[in-house]
Amino acid sequence: MRSPIEKVSVLCMAVALTACWSTRVIAVVEHKEGQHFKPFIWPSQPPADCPFEPSKDIVGIAFMGVHSDYHFADTWYPSWASDGNLYSPYTDGSVPRADGQRDNSNSGVGPDAVTGQAVMIGDDPVNLKVISLGLTKGDASPYRGRYPCGSLVHNGVWYYSTYCLAPDGLTRYGDQAFNWPWLGPVVGFRISTDFGRTWTDSPHTPAKPLFGETGMWGYPVKIGSPHFVDFGKNMEHSPDGKAYLVAHGAPEPDPKPRFGNLSWISGDQIYLLRVTPSIETINDASKYDFFAGHDAAGKPIWTNDFSKIQPLIDWNNNCGCVTATWNAPLKKYLMCITDGWPTCAKMNSYILESDALTGPWRLVTYMKNFGEQGYFLNIPTKFISPDGRTAWLCYSGNFAKDWRGEVMQEKPPGSHYGLVLQQIKLLDESTRRKYSKQP
Repeated sequence: MRSPIEKVSVLCMAVALTACWSTRVIAVVEHKEGQHFKPFIWPSQPPADCPFEPSKDIVGIAFMGVHSDYHFADTWYPSWASDGNLYSPYTDGSVPRADGQRDNSNSGVGPDAVTGQAVMIGDDPVNLKVISLGLTKGDASPYRGRYPCGSLVHNGVWYYSTYCLAPDGLTRYGDQAFNWPWLGPVVGFRISTDFGRTWTDSPHTPAKPLFGETGMWGYPVKIGSPHFVDFGKNMEHSPDGKAYLVAHGAPEPDPKPRFGNLSWISGDQIYLLRVTPSIETINDASKYDFFAGHDAAGKPIWTNDFSKIQPLIDWNNNCGCVTATWNAPLKKYLMCITDGWPTCAKMNSYILESDALTGPWRLVTYMKNFGEQGYFLNIPTKFISPDGRTAWLCYSGNFAKDWRGEVMQEKPPGSHYGLVLQQIKLLDESTRRKYSKQP
């Protein structure tokens, strides 16, 4: 598996394949039955400058000792469609097709960059049938890389966005310039009306992206890698019929700059935006509202003027890739954030909870060195229990397993490269005492 630096510095050629699949011809993914380990509570170790109050309703996360064993690709963001299946992007790996062959998406870079899409069939997280629906080509120019981000299937329409990584040149850092996987803008959304068999490309390009931002020469973006808030099956729990997205970015000027500050997995701030999803609106920036802070009474402010956007969360040098999920039984939003700076080493992830998307957000747990290199965390609503306390954490791990002589460990067990699903328990005070506090 290539490191992020290699992902954006090596040009590859690939052929875009058209996907055809049938629920009548299913290739069962070969994998071991879910493995087990002793349940434990991951110790919460937030930095001293953590700006969040601790949650009183969800006081920790227990890993229940059950995990999947799918060894293919990364960038899994499942969307629960009305047909009961999960649909997800993927990249940087091969995934089985229904005909028994494999689609290989090991090319996220250059003019022939490809990204994949897949269906995840079944109700048991450790025994899913995961089937590639093909690869889609998308030119990354003038950037070096183009990768999947926000993905939503709603009313039979699949909205699939990509973002750019690293200008096709050098990134600035002070007076110096480097090749580095600096985060570029979200391009726009390709659209499928047949569950991923065929696609209509976005009218936007990396040079002229949806929100007009640029990541060239390291200029920071705010909406670089957005992800849809998971509102359940066919977005059934959206409070107003709108699709909401969260994204990570960075300010300019940066009060606390660091090399590689804004990348695919690191940043300074979290932003929030929303749109009524439709084929007509999804690629029209004028149809979006942006969170712009709170008024004097504490009520959220929304604007359709992108220049007035304000961060939902501002924790300099401690933000990065972000996802959010509505836990309907608990009536709580759960947010997963990973600060993976400097992109190839151990990574820190934390989970927040809130009664409202606009906050305030409270800390559930801060998992130092989670994975030890865990990234792209999300909590699919399909696998949340009726009481809301048991869920499955979806992520990938340890793509750069030997980083400068330091070998990444699987912590928790099962944190390998690929699609990882770990059963977790959202603890209250009465259940916290049941589990060991050490991995």
